[in-house]
Amino acid sequence: MKTFHIVTGGIGFIGSALIWKMNQMGIDNIIIVDSPGRQDSWKNLLNLKFEDILSKDYFIHKIEQNKFKNSICGILHMGACSDTTESNTGFLLDNNYQYTKILAQWAIENRCRFVYASSAATYGNGPDFSDSEERLPLLRPLNMYGYSKHLFDLWAYKNKVLSKVAGLKFFNVFGPNEYHKGDMRSVVVKKFFEIQNTGSAKLFKSYKPEYSHGEQKRDFIYIKDAVKMALFIYSNPSINGIFNIGTGVARSFNDLVRCIFKTLSKKEKIEYIDMPDSIKNSYQYFTCADISKIRKAGYKEDISTLESAIDDYIKNYLLSNDHYLRISQVESFH
Repeated sequence: MKTFHIVTGGIGFIGSALIWKMNQMGIDNIIIVDSPGRQDSWKNLLNLKFEDILSKDYFIHKIEQNKFKNSICGILHMGACSDTTESNTGFLLDNNYQYTKILAQWAIENRCRFVYASSAATYGNGPDFSDSEERLPLLRPLNMYGYSKHLFDLWAYKNKVLSKVAGLKFFNVFGPNEYHKGDMRSVVVKKFFEIQNTGSAKLFKSYKPEYSHGEQKRDFIYIKDAVKMALFIYSNPSINGIFNIGTGVARSFNDLVRCIFKTLSKKEKIEYIDMPDSIKNSYQYFTCADISKIRKAGYKEDISTLESAIDDYIKNYLLSNDHYLRISQVESFH
């Protein structure tokens, strides 16, 4: 009997990139579970190989009826509301918490590999970004999106499920296939178009004396590295628990836009603007993944520098006729 890999959120940014990497590995027995909106996210699939696409409501209905028994070898659960500014509590709880619980319980009962997307938003203001499960009850997310992700992490921890599944805390991921995300696109792609169109980049002012304007820092990770790390975990069923998916290096927004100016061979011009009141109280000034745990688990691949990742993104995608991930493309961006 043929079995399938399920990728929920497979039309989205990280989900479609996972399928791209699986295709490069020779895997195409993939069922996508997603319910795309009106954006152009469907274009993420144009270069990819997969078996079928199901709506998230149809899939969960069939899961609850146990119609997929013995036909699923693993679930990469990337599907969720990824809008960090979403304020509809019920919507976030249904999509990011309850849906994940149902899938996790089914996967465990059916001895099926289950890897799900958590988020670095669960860490709030840190300052500790350790992915130790014992620290989960101490975390204080700054927005409802982060809290909805945190709730499942906590549920899995309290119910001793983390020894059977793996949760991935993605930091600031950027790269090809993110174009449909609107305001949730990465700073990299936003600033690329801003610099191309105006010749300058606007960054938020700092309201903390320990950070100069533009020196707020994030752990920016290229999508190609993020999916390699995720598939390393997925491909090793004995590796379970919470894992950070980041570079382990914090870089400033000033660094980021300077990389863009350099790749485009344009003169640096940065303007610092007021931060909207709506995000001042939930703004993270610093994030940096502790990646010692995934290294200890055996992940040995080099991780792209911000400079090399932005160079690859701009030259091979944003300035290309085909902006999307391509199966046949040779990888040489480290």
